[in-house]
Amino acid sequence: MSDSRTPDSHWTTFKRSPFLPATVLLLLISAAAGLFAGSYTYAMANPTPHSIPAAVTGAYGKPPARTFLAGMERALSASLKLHPYPDRAAAVRAVDRQRVFAVVDAPAGAGPVRLDVSAASGATVAQLLGQAAASVSRATGTPVVVHDLKPLQQGDPRGLAIFYVSLAAVVIGFIGAIQLSVHAKALNPLERIAFTVGYALLGGFTIGAVVDWWLGALRLPFMESWLILALTMFTSGMVFTMFNTLFGRWAMLPTWGLMVLLGNPSSGGAVSWPLLPSALGAIGRWLPPGASVNAQHTAVYFRGDQHAFPFLVLAGWSLLACAVFLIWRHRHPGGRSTGPAKEVGT
Repeated sequence: MSDSRTPDSHWTTFKRSPFLPATVLLLLISAAAGLFAGSYTYAMANPTPHSIPAAVTGAYGKPPARTFLAGMERALSASLKLHPYPDRAAAVRAVDRQRVFAVVDAPAGAGPVRLDVSAASGATVAQLLGQAAASVSRATGTPVVVHDLKPLQQGDPRGLAIFYVSLAAVVIGFIGAIQLSVHAKALNPLERIAFTVGYALLGGFTIGAVVDWWLGALRLPFMESWLILALTMFTSGMVFTMFNTLFGRWAMLPTWGLMVLLGNPSSGGAVSWPLLPSALGAIGRWLPPGASVNAQHTAVYFRGDQHAFPFLVLAGWSLLACAVFLIWRHRHPGGRSTGPAKEVGT
C-alpha cells in the first residue's frame, strides 16, 4: 500500500515529533564545539601585547633608560604606555592600585636600569617583560636588574587558580539554575530567586573551602572571596533564568555564548588583558566572568585596594536578570498556580 501523504504532511509530522528539536540540538552542539575551541584558541593560544601600561621614574628620558625603553618596544612589538611618577614609592603604589604592570626606574648616573614587574598583576605580562628585558640588555649592552614586586603565591605558580575558581562559580552557577528549572519547575519566582541565593552562598563557601583549606592552593581573604564567589554564582544563575524567561528551552544558547564563549576567554584570568585582542580586553571587564576574576584577583593579591567597579558589574547583571524574570515571569516555563483549587465538575 503506497504512502499517500503529501510533503506538507511529512513536514508537519516531523515538526510535531521529538526529532525536530533533536536535529536542531545536533547542529547547535556541533557548532558550539567549534565556537568553543575557536574562542579560547583566539584569545589564549598566542597572547600578543598591544599596549602595556608601565610607570617610569628617575632619568627615563636619557640614556641608558631611553635606549632600554626603545629596545623593549621593539622586542615586544608593542608600545609601552609610560606614566611618569615622581619617585619609586609612588610608582609602586600605582602597581598596587593596578594602574600599571611594571616600573622602570632609571638611574641619574652610572648603574643598572631597574625593571620591577608584578606577577600578581599578570603572570603572562611579567614573564614577557622579564624575557624581553634580558634580550634587550644583551643586545644594547644596558645593564638591567629585574625584580618581582608582587610574586604569586607558592600554591599558584602560574597564576591560574583565580581563573579556575571563578570559572567554577560561573559554570556551576548557571548549571544550578538549569537544574532548578528541570527538577524544581514548580518554584514560584521569589522562591526560585531564594533558592538561587541559597546554592550560591553554599557553593561559594564550598569552592573557597576546597581551594584554601583543603588544597592550600591559595590563601584567601575568606569572607571577601566567599562573597565574590557567591555573587558570581548568583549572577550566573539569574542570567540563565533571565534567558529562560525570554527564550524558553533555548536559554542555554545565549547563556553559553555570553558566559563561556565570550565571558571566560575575555576575563583576564588565564591571559592578562594587555595580551588579549583589544576588543576582548575592553569587553571582558563588563561581563560577569571578567568582573569576578577582577574582584577576586584584587582581594587575593592587592588587599586594601579593592575597586567598586567589578561589584557594580556583577550587581548590575543580577538586577537586570531579576527584573526581567519578575516583570515577564508569566513567560517563564515554571511556577505554579497560587489560586484556590477548583472542585472537579465546577
